[in-house]
Parts: sequence; structure tokens; C-alpha cells
Amino acid sequence: MALFDAAPPSRPPLAASLQDLSDAEFAELDELLAGIPEPLEPLDAVMLDGFIAGVLVQPELIDPERWLPHVFDAGGHRWGESAPGPEQLRARELIARRYAAMNRSLAEFGGFDPLILEPGEIDEADAAGESGEPAQPVEDTATAPAPDAPPGTSGEPPLDATTRAILPWVAGFEFAASILPGLYALDDDAVATTLTRLYRFLPAEDADEEATAALLAKERPLASLDAAIEEVIACVAELYDLTAPARYQVETVRRAAPKVGRNDPCPCGSGRKFKVCHGAGSA
Repeated sequence: MALFDAAPPSRPPLAASLQDLSDAEFAELDELLAGIPEPLEPLDAVMLDGFIAGVLVQPELIDPERWLPHVFDAGGHRWGESAPGPEQLRARELIARRYAAMNRSLAEFGGFDPLILEPGEIDEADAAGESGEPAQPVEDTATAPAPDAPPGTSGEPPLDATTRAILPWVAGFEFAASILPGLYALDDDAVATTLTRLYRFLPAEDADEEATAALLAKERPLASLDAAIEEVIACVAELYDLTAPARYQVETVRRAAPKVGRNDPCPCGSGRKFKVCHGAGSA
């Protein structure tokens, strides 16, 4: 799945524990998440991938224990009552590797390879459901309005193939941003504009969002799924760069009082030098 299959010639190959996930490992992770028992509601591998990106672009470094519980359950409830079992440990290992690989790719190359299913793969997964049976061709008519129904009375129109493919990934990103509000708290027009471009793939919730989506479709048309994926990558890379100064800001330590030199008069007012008065102990 990685965009960059080989390290630059000047660098040694990455250790196995630092490499991005293979296709088989993505599938393994998806199975581990799907196996989490009810009533927990885990993310799937595609939503998780978008979720990780949403964590990485925050204007602060987020401790994994703040966001990992929401991967295993949308409500953040604990998976298991005692120490993590082998399945959870393996899931954590794979998630940590994907997080590190995506972070490294964004930092070094300004891009990454999102885990987004092709429309045919989505249809197969939807048709197979939980039974594991081979998928059968299905028509996307569940949300289509009846031929003679008045507008707005019979559900939303069906999503186009590109939006259906991109939506789960962006929904995962949006979920991370909703539980980690640092990104939304930024007063930055560039961040807001980039988020609007990314969220064009989510269903509009009001008339303003519908108008914005229509304007984006006109100004920045996406002719194919590949173009849509490139737009997602560009948006995340821009957000990563925009928030980097805040994320890696080093706070300056400020003294409550001016520093006193060893030969300066002691601040206590004794008239003696600091080094023979209150500074004697530190010496």
C-alpha cells in the first residue's frame, strides 16, 4: 500500500517494526477490528486510516491513549476488562506502525497512500455483509427516490461511485477531528478552507453546505476516483504543514524573577553578595 517502496539510496532499509503495513496486514487489522465483541462499535480499517490522519494533523501531539480507545469503540469504552489480550496487542502494534509510517511519509515526502477501496471492492463487501458469502451484483437503489415521488420526500439520491469510495475514509478523519477539537479551535482561514475541500465528500447537513459543495464541484471538478484521492492527499498534507508550527512549538521557560549573578547583591537585602548569602547553598 505504500507509495514509497524503497528508502532513498543514502539511507538503510527500515526495520520490519517500522515499515508500513502490507495488504495482508491491512486485511488482518480489519479482521481484528471486526472481531471486537458487541456492544462495542469499532472502526473498520478504512475509517481507521482516515482517523489516524485526523490525529496526525492536530496542532498538538496527541498521546495514543487519548485516541486509541475510540478506534476500538466509537464511544471510547474499554475493550476487555483486564490486561490487553493477544488480539488487542496485535491490533495496537499494527495501528502504531501505520501511524508512524503515515507520519513519516507526510513529514518527509509531503504525501501518503490512503487506504481507500475501489467501488467494486465496496460493492463486494456490502453484498457479502457478515455472512462471508461471495458477493452478488446489487443495484444501488436503496436510497433512490421513487419515479413519481415529490422532491425531498423519498430519501437522498444515491451517491456517485467516487463519493462512495472516499466517504468512509473522510468520515474517519472527521470523527478524529470531532473528538480532538484542537484543529477546529484554530482561527486560521487556510485550515478552514482546506477542511471544506476535504469534507466535500461527506453528506451536506444544511443548505449552506450543499451550496458550498456545489461551488467546489464547479471550481474544483474531480474527473475520476484517482483525482479525488489526490485531492484527499493534498488536503491532509496541507493541514499537516499548516499545523506543524503549533504541533512542534517549544515553549520558552520564563523566570518569575530576574536571574541573580553570584557577585550581585543578594535580593534578601542583607548587603552581602549572593554567593555568600542565599546563593551559598546552591554553590
